[in-house]
Amino acid sequence: MARFEPVRRLIVNADDFGASAAINDAVIRAHREGILTTASLMVNEPARDAAVELARAHPRLGVGLHLTLMMGHAALPAAQIPGLVNDRGEFSNNPVGVGFRYFFQPGLRAQLRAEIHAQFAAFRATGLPLDHVNGHLHLHLHPVVFAILMEDAEVLGIRHLRLTRDCLARSRRMARGRWFYRTSHALIYDVLSRRARQPLQARGIKHAQITFGLLQNAQVDEDYILKLLPELPAGDSELYSHPSLEAFKHEFEALISPRVKDRVRELGIQLIRYQDL
Repeated sequence: MARFEPVRRLIVNADDFGASAAINDAVIRAHREGILTTASLMVNEPARDAAVELARAHPRLGVGLHLTLMMGHAALPAAQIPGLVNDRGEFSNNPVGVGFRYFFQPGLRAQLRAEIHAQFAAFRATGLPLDHVNGHLHLHLHPVVFAILMEDAEVLGIRHLRLTRDCLARSRRMARGRWFYRTSHALIYDVLSRRARQPLQARGIKHAQITFGLLQNAQVDEDYILKLLPELPAGDSELYSHPSLEAFKHEFEALISPRVKDRVRELGIQLIRYQDL
């Protein structure tokens, strides 16, 4: 009797597409030469237009919206969202402070909704199909932001969304150190993903079962990926990273590594996009 081999499918995503030329170049090379299948676009950052042109030239790359509500630039003028940005239209760089303000200041919710809609409109204006939605520093799962996304999911056209949840036990087998960071992030996003699962299911919004990379904190290198691939569970998973030809060159090099590509083939892992779920 033939042995049954469970199907394992993997989305390999690059965050911060459009933030810089070094990131754009790394994303496209990792897609052409490596295992990268999708990228998340920051629609208000300096290299956005170049990223869109590159994406149009590579239609097999699934491009989604990297919703940015901290550590980046707004789509709306500062005068329209004064509670969210400074006079230059820049969000705060303090993730903890942003999280508390968005939660405990209900007066900001109308401004958040307006900015979220503006970023979705900016993505639609590119003409690219919306492969998925996620958030810079995973802020899309913040209770207030997530509630807005779910309330307006139909009009925004959300069909696929990153459900950020990593496995601490599996991470402990593949990497060492930074235990406070790993443990705290695993717990926080376990809670957030649990509360998000039912609203996503009710709206038919698809997601991967587990998201790898969260507990690595910019250390998605070749060694980590080679350890991860045999550990992938049956079904659909996502691995996200931040490839760049500058700050995170090791993550770019991991995605184009011949050893990584050979291991994907050996294990029969199917590389997919969110739209393939």
